Amino acid sequence: MNWMKHLSLYFIISAIVIFPGIYSLVRFGLKPSIEFTGGSRFTLVQSISMPDVILQSFKEYTPILESSDGNGLTIKSKEISQKSVQKVLETLKPDNPDIKLTDFETIGPALGKETIKKTANALMISSFLLLTYISLAFKQLKYGICAVLAMFHDTIVLLGSFSLLGHFLGIEVDLLFVTAVLTILSFSVHDTIVVYDRIRELSHKNKNVDYVSLINQAVTETMARSLNNSLTIIFMLLAMFLMGGETTRYFSLALLIGTITGTYSSTFTAAPLLVVWEKYFGKNK
Repeated sequence: MNWMKHLSLYFIISAIVIFPGIYSLVRFGLKPSIEFTGGSRFTLVQSISMPDVILQSFKEYTPILESSDGNGLTIKSKEISQKSVQKVLETLKPDNPDIKLTDFETIGPALGKETIKKTANALMISSFLLLTYISLAFKQLKYGICAVLAMFHDTIVLLGSFSLLGHFLGIEVDLLFVTAVLTILSFSVHDTIVVYDRIRELSHKNKNVDYVSLINQAVTETMARSLNNSLTIIFMLLAMFLMGGETTRYFSLALLIGTITGTYSSTFTAAPLLVVWEKYFGKNK
């Protein structure tokens, strides 16, 4: 099948998905959790009053209700000491005699900045190492560059998606999101390497066949394997997102978006990039 016949369509689809995300990233950015901004998060249980009443008691610390169930609620706020929380709870005792503090954590702004710095460094180092490794493994620089470009494609889609979700739905990015991004980088490159390896094998066996035909054949031969592998992961992540706990819901969503994007890009971004490279930087040019 002539997959590369629709080269322009693949890039248009990617642009339609990427550009709103880039606009959102530039205009709104990501909505960071306290791991990045600094602040406090604590859980109160056995409360009787409505959540709004309890939040009002912490109003000087700009509280945000993170989650609530029948027995308790988790609040995120500006930095507050555990002692100050206990003082506020004393004022709530008349209406909530059994209310008590269970979980409490505070992260300073300095640690938040350090986390952002380490995350950025991890992304840059991993990108450089992947570029170097793939280029050496395939003995051609184009494979490394195109694989990393496809990886950046997946990263931008994921970051853009969470920028939009953060702006419209208030979804925050935390350290689990960072874990998801780094995981998706490896998944994206792994799927891309499967396609590239097949292209390399075919190029050794069929030296008289033009490069685009080899890519089409490689995509056809690896398509079923990629779909079967990805769908298995997608179904599992979908179940985690729909039925998992609150703490892992958006982690699962990030992995789900990244897996779908990575499956698409390994075939319809990474392979077309090789065609473009060969067209403009091929040996005969």
